[in-house]
Amino acid sequence: MASTIACFTTDNVSPEDQSVIETPQGETKSTVDNSLRKAESHELPIDRTLVSDFKQMKLEKEAQKNWDLFYKRNTTRFFKDRHWTTREFDELKACRQFESQRLVLLEAGCGVGNCIFPLLEEDRNIFIYACDFSPRAVDFVKQHTLYCPERCKAFQCDLTQDDLQDNVPQASVDVVTLIFVLSAIHPDKMAQSLQNIFRVLKPGGSVLFRDYGVNDHAMQRFKAANRLGHNFYVRQDGTRSYFFSKELLAELFEGRGFHSLANDYVFRETVNKKEGLCVPRVFLQSKFTKPHQSQTSP
Repeated sequence: MASTIACFTTDNVSPEDQSVIETPQGETKSTVDNSLRKAESHELPIDRTLVSDFKQMKLEKEAQKNWDLFYKRNTTRFFKDRHWTTREFDELKACRQFESQRLVLLEAGCGVGNCIFPLLEEDRNIFIYACDFSPRAVDFVKQHTLYCPERCKAFQCDLTQDDLQDNVPQASVDVVTLIFVLSAIHPDKMAQSLQNIFRVLKPGGSVLFRDYGVNDHAMQRFKAANRLGHNFYVRQDGTRSYFFSKELLAELFEGRGFHSLANDYVFRETVNKKEGLCVPRVFLQSKFTKPHQSQTSP
């Protein structure tokens, strides 16, 4: 039986003071659906201009520094706490085999803890491993008043090359959250990151995924000078963002041994009341599982 994931009602993925509302079926969804089909079938004009190879190599080399500078500028103020996580991801409760089971979670790309601390407050029977690319972000997590080593372990990790098993035992995690993280990784290294996660996930464990979908409004706003590759762009601060199609995402996960349980686009409107703007957003929300018969990564 196929698994489904409830749609989020709040997204904190923009530096602007915005609110996100669910739109009636048949309005924004149909509009975005049409533009999405055009983008995926290459009916929209494609500017093939790319950032130079030299600059791309520099961005890759300085990726950690750019994220560290991001957190230096914004500290803990950029994103709001994600209090919707347990409400929207019922899988966090369903992952328990029995009610009193202590759930073990890995937040891959934890930032400053906007997801983990609401979870620690709401669920007293959970242990969270939390890692991030940015050492500064990890320091902010450890300085939080709710951080407790008995319930949470935060550590710096480059998912593309550092072995998670240095901090997380093999096949010990019930559920991994990967929320607006994979898009920040170079496409050539995404598979390595997923293989890394696969090793620490229990057979039967789940990855809960949410990220930018192809032809999202943020993607349309990028200019040719920001284009690094197919659906891959760089922001002014040097951080990067990839925009996923559900076909590519399924191929990435299934290529690392995962099974797909749910994988679809989520359509929203971002409303900026101050500017009087209302724009369509496209996200990809998915659930993948590690099959029981697989004991080691592929």
